[in-house]
Amino acid sequence: MPILNKDMTLCISLSARPSNNGTRFHNHLYEQLGLNWIYKAFAPADLAQAIAGVRGLGLRGCAVSMPYKEDVIALVDVMDPSAKAIDSVNTIVNDGGTLTAYNTDYTAIEQLLQRNRIPADYSVWLLGAGGMAKATAAALRDAGFRNVTIIARNETAGRALAELYGFAWRAAVPASSEGAADLLINVTPIGMAGGPEADVLAFPQEAVDAAKAVFDVVALPAETPLIKAARAAGKPVITGAEVATIQALEQFVLYTGIRPSDEQVRAAEEFMRAQ
Repeated sequence: MPILNKDMTLCISLSARPSNNGTRFHNHLYEQLGLNWIYKAFAPADLAQAIAGVRGLGLRGCAVSMPYKEDVIALVDVMDPSAKAIDSVNTIVNDGGTLTAYNTDYTAIEQLLQRNRIPADYSVWLLGAGGMAKATAAALRDAGFRNVTIIARNETAGRALAELYGFAWRAAVPASSEGAADLLINVTPIGMAGGPEADVLAFPQEAVDAAKAVFDVVALPAETPLIKAARAAGKPVITGAEVATIQALEQFVLYTGIRPSDEQVRAAEEFMRAQ
């Protein structure tokens, strides 16, 4: 990595509980490609002030994670269709003081559903109703999934998301495995390292045992309690680390205008996961 200098381009991420995933992924690619750039993660004390800093200091890019993906909308200038369609932002690009918001989460979910050949006739339980849930619900709808139930304690947010995409809603995961979904997807912070529910299983073990596939978008740790339980039950899994790689790659392209080779991406992904 180049020695810090006045001409260095800075990108950042904003999250309530930042990890080193994006930092390691982006900085590794900067080094591989010989770019005079640097990437740093932050936990903002004030979101509005943080975004003002992106604009005022001329930062090139800003990744946005939970729980700021919807709150940041009022602070940007332009909503790209990828973000406007689902009212959720995970990427901001600064072009001369104009902040444009994008969403690369959708792309990651879409690609992983295709890559893992998840049948569209699977029934789905989608746990959560925040920004990442919006991206996931949109990707499911566009991939042809119809039997989807949004599970969210917040009835207003849960019902609104379900109605937006023509899905069902319920307030809580059923206690028994009766009627359990084929595909379980967790898009909440349950299982996230450093959080109050880091050791909690997002779905009951009975639901995991009855499922045909399990998807957890939590990236840290890569092996969440849900992913561990699914692997132990012999279920195919899709991890948050996989989501992190794809969405970070698309962010990198938006920031730099450069698409790294598959080999370079694999090297950055391995470096990210080796922490």
